[in-house]
Amino acid sequence: MTLRQAHGELTLRTDGPGLYEITDRIDGWARAQGIADGLLTLFIRHTSASLLIQENADPDVQRDLHDFFRSLVPEDGDFRHRSEGPDDMPAHIKGALTQTHLAVPLRRGRPALGTWQGIFLFEHRNRPHDRTIALHLSGE
Repeated sequence: MTLRQAHGELTLRTDGPGLYEITDRIDGWARAQGIADGLLTLFIRHTSASLLIQENADPDVQRDLHDFFRSLVPEDGDFRHRSEGPDDMPAHIKGALTQTHLAVPLRRGRPALGTWQGIFLFEHRNRPHDRTIALHLSGE
């Protein structure tokens, strides 16, 4: 058996704050690499968005998470950094409280997620953005 690696990038256009499920796109990319078992690493190349593994069965979970973070870090907070708008510093704080990278086992060519788990990009800014996720897969 030979250890193989694959690298890629996924770009997603967001329409504003919220959770965007990317499980199918990640799954499709992983399957196309021809690696059966290994470790898939995802890294979002932004400081005002993040990555989450979360329930994907009930959309209320995503809405509740978004609402919770919005109330936890309101835009009208007493922030010094305001040069990119009132939503920017709250977005950085939300990004710091969540994750910029994920590591997901790959089994039989697919991410080994639980029954109700999905991979989400969590957009923290108010306006649309193009978000880039670096992908790395190593395995055999």
